[in-house]
Amino acid sequence: MDLRGALLVAGTTSDAGKSALVAGICRWLVRRGVSVAPFKAQNMSNNSVVTADGGEIGRAQAMQAHACGLAPSVAFNPVLLKPGSDRTSQVVVRGRASGQVSAMSYRSRKAALLEVVTETLAELRSRYDVVICEGAGSPAEINLRATDIANMGLAQAADLPVVVVGDIDRGGVLAHLFGTVAVLDRADQARIAGFVINKFRGDPALLAPGLDRLRTLTGRPTLGVVPWSDGLWLDAEDSLSAVPDGVLGRPSPPHGAQWLRIAVVRLPRISNATDAEALACEPGVAVRYVTEPSRLLDTDVVVLPGSKATVSDLAWLRSSGLADGVLAHAAAGKPVLGICGGYQMLGRRIVDPAGVEVPGGADVPGLGLLDLEIAFDGDKHLGNPTGTALGHPVRGYEIHHGRVVRSGDPFLLDGEGSDAGVVLGTHWHGLLENDDFRRTLLTRLAAQAGRDGFRVAPATSFAHERARQLDLLGDLVEQHLDTSSLEHVIRHGAAPELPVVASGLAESRP
Repeated sequence: MDLRGALLVAGTTSDAGKSALVAGICRWLVRRGVSVAPFKAQNMSNNSVVTADGGEIGRAQAMQAHACGLAPSVAFNPVLLKPGSDRTSQVVVRGRASGQVSAMSYRSRKAALLEVVTETLAELRSRYDVVICEGAGSPAEINLRATDIANMGLAQAADLPVVVVGDIDRGGVLAHLFGTVAVLDRADQARIAGFVINKFRGDPALLAPGLDRLRTLTGRPTLGVVPWSDGLWLDAEDSLSAVPDGVLGRPSPPHGAQWLRIAVVRLPRISNATDAEALACEPGVAVRYVTEPSRLLDTDVVVLPGSKATVSDLAWLRSSGLADGVLAHAAAGKPVLGICGGYQMLGRRIVDPAGVEVPGGADVPGLGLLDLEIAFDGDKHLGNPTGTALGHPVRGYEIHHGRVVRSGDPFLLDGEGSDAGVVLGTHWHGLLENDDFRRTLLTRLAAQAGRDGFRVAPATSFAHERARQLDLLGDLVEQHLDTSSLEHVIRHGAAPELPVVASGLAESRP
């Protein structure tokens, strides 16, 4: 297929389906022989991965890279914001941490970062036939327009057409789509080529009159209505998209006579929550996020996941009563697994001499379930390690400031992690994606939990499940979008002389 160009997928809201739609468009194009890459100028997420080129990017862009058949690269997400509190975030530029910012102080860095993102996008466009870009939040956030580098600011700087996607599940989607266009100024409106509606349930004929009216009001077509699919749940951009205290994924019936029930503590600053997704792919494994201690009473395995704010999340664990629940679970001889920040919490002591997380430093006791002491370094450790665990070759990735300064327990891996019997942990993310290791671990955890009737399925492949979901996204694009019109927008941009939707803000940008 001979196609060259670029497109920005914006959303009426956060979690409107931008990441999934970008991945689906990428997958559809790749299957048609197009050289395509994903791009998100600025992401805000604590779910990230380490790329082969040694940097850190949002996990959604790694997922989109897989949809393109590419290895994740820092070029796909040049600016990443990782919230450590409600008011501050760590800035990662071209894969490397570059200081802490508040919402106000970040504005002063935007001009330089716009140059970074436009240069990166231009380089990608020189290497690939098509680049499908993902916006951030919503372009209707006109209070941020003057310094925007991810939505209409990027579209203007890089000459991109824009498609706006809205989530009908949230209600009011037609008003959201209309209003998104109406609050933009004339120049920004001219870049909006059309709309996509996401997560539709029911008879499309009932929606058709609304879409016709939307086109009359805005002059822009709806390029497709994507139906709800309960087969999509991997690689969620943010753990907030999971229902609190809800079951993760779509658990299939057990391979043996019993289920294995796993509780993942949903920390306030949870990071890389997607580590648990590999567990949820297994038949007979029910993985549930929990936020209060009663949910631990009937569980078999407790997982403490990663955290962007380990010290404050540990304090929350104690104040919520969950720490006592974890201690009681381990005292009953039932297994506890800690990953990265969760691993650090399981130790005897955490010190922060450089004030990485706590201004002025900190020295706090851990839960004491592992013979482990952690110290935070100012420099973040990033890596893509390989090794052996439970007799199987494994690979993973590391993103952490915490460094092990003392460990008295046997290693879980080659020289890494801790294995104290029913309590174990590791700094490695992605470890559970190793199929043979995961099966051996689950068999062991089930035995420790007294689930003698649980049998691990012999052939579950996490990579296969991810590929299946990416193919499903490609199928949804191919079957439910006007792909001819989409190709035209990618090639030629928005139609010329589109009408301006009248509003008090359409004439001039503040």
